[in-house]
Amino acid sequence: MSSLRDKALLTMSMYCFGRNFVTASSTLLPVQLPSPKEAHFWYILPDEIRNPNLLNRYLEILSPDEKENVLRMSGEHLQKRALLARALVRTTIARYQTNCQIDPKSLKFTKNDHGKPEVDWQYAEDRSLPPLHFNISHTSSLIACGVTMGSAIGIDVEEKQRRLKNDILAFARRYFSPHEIEILTTIADPELRRQEFIKLWTLKEAYVKAIGKGFSASPFKTFTVRLRDHMKERIHLPPHMISKAPEIIVESSDDQKNLLGNWNFTLLELAGSHYAAVCIEQDNINGGKGSIPVNLMIRKTIPFVEDECISASDTAVVISGSTRLTAYN
Repeated sequence: MSSLRDKALLTMSMYCFGRNFVTASSTLLPVQLPSPKEAHFWYILPDEIRNPNLLNRYLEILSPDEKENVLRMSGEHLQKRALLARALVRTTIARYQTNCQIDPKSLKFTKNDHGKPEVDWQYAEDRSLPPLHFNISHTSSLIACGVTMGSAIGIDVEEKQRRLKNDILAFARRYFSPHEIEILTTIADPELRRQEFIKLWTLKEAYVKAIGKGFSASPFKTFTVRLRDHMKERIHLPPHMISKAPEIIVESSDDQKNLLGNWNFTLLELAGSHYAAVCIEQDNINGGKGSIPVNLMIRKTIPFVEDECISASDTAVVISGSTRLTAYN
């Protein structure tokens, strides 16, 4: 019977891209832990990764169950996406500097009561390992992993050109709150309405993933995502205090005065082709005293090959949110 390695090489008949050849000596660049007011956002562009040796190396750091799940996928593209998603999580978590060196293959994961994946440090002898939180999201063309320390995080990425089979408003009426439907209804241009729908969907999904209770426990209709500039009739601030990137809040659909926890949102345009939303719990870092700016470090990576910090480039643009993009941590 052929090994998983042989199956992977046969199933994933990728072309070499030649720019980087991975050797056994290739290592992961160590990274400092995020500060309490910081989040790290790592992403992969699957089309940039075609080297069979590299793909096979990713397969070898997965657990037996993860390997089986990857090879069970139907079709090369789904297999590759599942492989890169798991490899990104493992290589990202293993980068962070702790009192001991972490092998990506040795990492173990568990799930909370609602199915949200978490790092399981219980097996480790070193009890000083950091309380890292992570979340992952992917499309066919971009895979992302967000990391914080001590604060819950949820992320979502969506292609800007995503198309819906159903009418936008009809779809929104099934899942969105009355206020969000009203916002979409006032947009006459179909393309602008579609873009606004994708932004709202991305923010809502990031929030549900951050609270970690699953979609059944947190239906989209039960909460509303608002930009502060949509509420300016209720807020009286001098012009110099109004941010160019509006703050984002989440509130109960039944009670607009009831803010659902203390969360920091960021909405980004990424690589000119995707929207990305990051939602971070702030109760642990700000004593529940309202939203404060969070530093966000963004890196594009090909694990074991190269990393590129893009926070200070035009590749990442903040659309909304109380966030500072940082080049170094």
